[in-house]
This record gives sequence, structure tokens and C-alpha cells, in this order.
Amino acid sequence: MVGYGIDFHGLTWDNRTLWAADFYNKLIYQIDPATGTIIRSIGAFAFGPRGLAFDGRTLWAIDLAASLIHQIDPATGTVIRSIGVPALAPTGLTFDNRTLWVADSTTSRIYQVDPVTGTLIRSLAAFVAVPFDLAFDGRTLWATDFNNKLICQIDPATGTLIRSIGAFAFGPRGLTFDGRTLWTSDLDNDRLCQIDPATGTIIRSIP
Repeated sequence: MVGYGIDFHGLTWDNRTLWAADFYNKLIYQIDPATGTIIRSIGAFAFGPRGLAFDGRTLWAIDLAASLIHQIDPATGTVIRSIGVPALAPTGLTFDNRTLWVADSTTSRIYQVDPVTGTLIRSLAAFVAVPFDLAFDGRTLWATDFNNKLICQIDPATGTLIRSIGAFAFGPRGLTFDGRTLWTSDLDNDRLCQIDPATGTIIRSIP
């Protein structure tokens, strides 16, 4: 199977399928993780989506240019509402079952945001050179360090770097956790990679 030919900047998991943000074409794709098949796309948006998160019902997507996070109906692609974020260059996003976390690739900070009010709860120095996207594994945060080709595990209470896995031959960009493994986007080779978080080993890649 040929590659996607799409620049995936953000990933999220909806407990069954993957969702990927295509920044340049202003679309979000739903992908079958077993086969790599694109099930459908939603958009086109007025903005290029970067980081993605799923809150159990709706999608959230980062609008880099406007420093906004948009809540999106995954069935229709409709933007339900938008909240602001203080980040200079918001790129990464994840949901921890209660709040949103936003990565700022310019300041290397991570912001915790109330998704109901948009209120900034706190910010952390991430101790990751360029935190591009985020994932939450039920206990800790993970961030892709695109420049150094690493995926870093972070303590959400302190921002402390717990450990890093890699280095990969490629710069990982989008990131999500499926309950057992991590998924990242490999833009160099036009694929999505499933990764064992314990060892950093690539289990398989799609398509």
C-alpha cells in the first residue's frame, strides 16, 4: 500500500479508531488502525488543525493561527464552540478525562486548560526541547520532541521529564495513546507508527 500523501500534525484515539489532523489540507481523517484505511474525512475548516484530542464524545482541534481550540462534532465536522489558549505556538493537545493539555512548541511549556470555561489552570515547563504533540496514558503525559527524534514521558504534576524513548530515525510529530500503545506520525516516511511505550520499539506501521 502506498503512503497517505498527507501531512499528519496531530493524532487522537476515540476508543476504536484513530483521528489525524491534516494541517495543510484543513481536514481531519478517521482511520482504521487495523488496516490503515481512511474511513472518512471531516472539514474543510477555515483553519489548519494541529493537535487533536477526544473527550469521549467530541473532538478538539488546535487552530494555530488564532491560538484557539475548537470543539468539533465528529459526526458532522461542525465547530461547536471555541476557547482561547495563552500559548504562542499551540501545536499539541490531549485530554486527561477532565481537562485539556496544550503544548507550546515555541516556549516549551505545557498548559492545562478547563474545557468548559477555557480557564488556564496552570502551566508547566515541559523540559522537552520542542513539545509538538501530547498524549495521556491515564497517569502521565507523553510529548513528541520532533527536533531530537524522541518521545518523552512527563510527570503532569511537576512537568519533570521521567524518561524518553527513541531516538527514532524520523522526527515524530502527532501522538496518541490507545490504552496500550502509543501512535505517532512519521512525516519523513508518510506513515503512522504504533510504538511500545515500555521499550520504544516500533510494533508496526500503517499504511
